[in-house]
Amino acid sequence: MERKEFLKRGFSALGFAAIIPVISCSNDTVDPVETSTDTTGTSGSTSGSCTLTASETAGPFPTKSPASLVSNDITSDRPGTKLTVKITIQNKNNSCEGLEGALVDIWHCDAAGNYSEYGGSGMQSTNYTSVHFLRGRQTTDANGLVTFTSIYPGWYSGRAPHIHVHIYNASGNSLLVTQIAFPEEISKVVYAQGVYASHGQADTTNSRDNVFGDGVSTEMATVTGSASAGYELTHAIVVSA
Repeated sequence: MERKEFLKRGFSALGFAAIIPVISCSNDTVDPVETSTDTTGTSGSTSGSCTLTASETAGPFPTKSPASLVSNDITSDRPGTKLTVKITIQNKNNSCEGLEGALVDIWHCDAAGNYSEYGGSGMQSTNYTSVHFLRGRQTTDANGLVTFTSIYPGWYSGRAPHIHVHIYNASGNSLLVTQIAFPEEISKVVYAQGVYASHGQADTTNSRDNVFGDGVSTEMATVTGSASAGYELTHAIVVSA
């Protein structure tokens, strides 16, 4: 089944749970004890002074062994416009203060719309099963902040540009799976130049996306910068911890 058709059939309506073995190691490399992915795309809910970030599907290409990919720079060999990703994790249960010690995994596709760790199938013909580009894990600092160096994500048919995020507490228990949306006007600029140009403009807007179509109020990033100098993404994700 092609990836476009798979997405059209609404994989976000599916649910799955993955049991991953515990690895004895530091908090920087702890694997999740158990992850249960809510794939219903629920809207953010408000409690107290902040709004929980919407949960979303992990998608068909989650990182297979995130604890082995602790890194600030996740670019690897992928060409593209530089993107600095700054994510702050806030705890709704503590007056939205930054959550220290949380494990944050991110992953996204390259400029051509391909993911590492997968491929050679109808969903992604290019085989990248043996490489791990554009995937990484960091532990939040005292302010709840993690910073990654990457490239601006490309797109693939049926999805608007996005970054996947999975947050765990320091013990490796899943807190939230979500996605980060991008301002369309900036994506259009990026996709008109450099290595992105041959792939063209995204074929799906945020409003027509099967994940973001119910709204991006808790998932839209702030992106500043330029295609020549690179961009900086800042985004706050609110969890219950």
